[in-house]
Amino acid sequence: MKRRKSETRLDKFDLFLSLSRQRSIQILIGVGFLYILLVTIEIPFVFNTGFSAVSQETLARPFTLQSEEDLLDKGAPTRPRHLVSHNSAQPTQSQSTNRTLRLLSSLNFDPTTFDPTKKDGSIELHKTAKTAWEVGRKFWEEIDSGKVQVSDVKTPKNLSESCLHSVSLPGSDFLKRGKVVELPCGLTLGSHVTVVGMPRWAHAEKDQKISLVKDGGEPVMVSQFMIELQGLKIVEGEDPPRILHFNPRLKGDWSGKPVIEQNTCYRMQWGTALRCEGWKSKADEETVDDQVKCEKWIRDDDNHSEESKATWWLSRLIGRTKKVSVDWPFPFVEGKLFVLTLSAGLEGYHVNVDGRHIASFPYHTGYTPEDATGLTVNGDIDVHFLFAASLPTTHPSFAPQRHLEMTDRWRAPPLPEGSAELFIGILSAGNHFAERMAARKSWMQHRIIKSSTAVARFFVALHARKDVNLELKKEAEFFGDIVIVPYMDNYDLVVLKTVAICEYGVRTVHAKYIMKGDDDTFVRVDAVLDEARKVPEGRSFYIGNINYYHKPLRYGKWAVTYELFKMEDVSMGMWVEQFNSSKPVEYVHSLKYCQFGCIEGYFTAHYQSPRQIICLWDKLQKLGKPQCCNMR
Repeated sequence: MKRRKSETRLDKFDLFLSLSRQRSIQILIGVGFLYILLVTIEIPFVFNTGFSAVSQETLARPFTLQSEEDLLDKGAPTRPRHLVSHNSAQPTQSQSTNRTLRLLSSLNFDPTTFDPTKKDGSIELHKTAKTAWEVGRKFWEEIDSGKVQVSDVKTPKNLSESCLHSVSLPGSDFLKRGKVVELPCGLTLGSHVTVVGMPRWAHAEKDQKISLVKDGGEPVMVSQFMIELQGLKIVEGEDPPRILHFNPRLKGDWSGKPVIEQNTCYRMQWGTALRCEGWKSKADEETVDDQVKCEKWIRDDDNHSEESKATWWLSRLIGRTKKVSVDWPFPFVEGKLFVLTLSAGLEGYHVNVDGRHIASFPYHTGYTPEDATGLTVNGDIDVHFLFAASLPTTHPSFAPQRHLEMTDRWRAPPLPEGSAELFIGILSAGNHFAERMAARKSWMQHRIIKSSTAVARFFVALHARKDVNLELKKEAEFFGDIVIVPYMDNYDLVVLKTVAICEYGVRTVHAKYIMKGDDDTFVRVDAVLDEARKVPEGRSFYIGNINYYHKPLRYGKWAVTYELFKMEDVSMGMWVEQFNSSKPVEYVHSLKYCQFGCIEGYFTAHYQSPRQIICLWDKLQKLGKPQCCNMR
């Protein structure tokens, strides 16, 4: 009896299922053996590292597909040696000790090394260091033990509260406030500040540091004033940033003519000044919101200004064709009242005096209008009234979270198993969150650092505000690229951070080369390493932009006394020179290690704002060659 076709098909299907089950079982058995093999191999690693080092966030993180850019930037995979735990649970005593050793510099203050009989001026510095170290240690112990919580510290005023839409101030109140008016929420597009004032009559300059003497011994007559938009202070010991410096010089400028100079100052370094000297900006020059940077006014050496009104009308009557031009005198006159309005446009600031446009200044990359939280007026001027309007009513967030991006992409790669070729120690301050984040997102993403051939770490002392220290500790634990030097930050003690950099580079990283920089410096890691490799093996060398003939300053921010060199750059030079007496040091000097800004083809670019640093990285990635971002 023949079987039907349907039955035959069923038999074949059953046979197929039977074979499939057998194959599945075989595959499962194979996977099982493979799993047992892998577990056997990994058991030593698991016991060496410990389960507590792996965070809950890491275990629960789903797989995400990386972009092509991420894959290109990623270095060779390495097994992490120092994992940073950021569990929300309270760590055990052993975990806390290990974490402290990773976060803290091993640099220590030894009071027994101090000799009070010395007459070299070190007593004052020793007292400062001792106090800073004791207070800093106490601060850190409170924070690390968990005794200090966010709720325990005084937080800034509610950032969500509404600010005033306008501010008005008579001259007498302006004087009482120290010639400063607060703009609580900064400026925004359309905001404007009006100053009613009167320039004082010129006076003989008495300050010997800046005065000039004419022939015959007569002093120079000076009349000038400054209107400045300023930001919040960055760190103790630094002046507030000057977002816009507007400086009319009625008399006393080196040119001998009335001048208006505009500029900006970032981290106490002035940019390139824009001088308006009575000539209108050229037609092909960049404008600001379609306004020229400098308007024309009548100059003493302008022949057209000598033409009388009668001559002009006579030419018009007899039919001469002539382009009609309107010339104005210099907008500021001694003893004459003026009304100045400073407004924030889309591309920059605009200044109008007595109803006409005088000058415009483009926004520089380092600042935004909301950063202008104060306005000052100083110099040879009497302020009668000040009025600010169209101000933003929402306070910008100055919290660290505004700058920090807590994503794994920006975490520091692990230290190498052996030694690194280059260690870069970066001087930073506790509240420089934006500067550190800019470095992480730019040159610290270089393949040489991602592969741990070079290692970069920020060296930070403790801040006077406990809330800043709490945020700093969280930042250090998450990113793994901060070494805390446990003393209260003080500009006179920056040299301690330099010592900590050298100690960490030698004892922890075991680096062949050690480099020191600031958090506002952009580093071309490959170029620096290539220059270092040019020095023959076995030789000691000191490489950078070396100032061989610079004399110590006796006044100002960088002043040193005759007994004592407290500046870290000067100290480093003295140490190297002392080492040179026992083992010859080869000095390698190059202007491409830019000390005061940026030049094309740079190796390092100093005094760069966070936005400039990101801009430099973008240009380097897209163009393949180092180009500056000159706008601040």
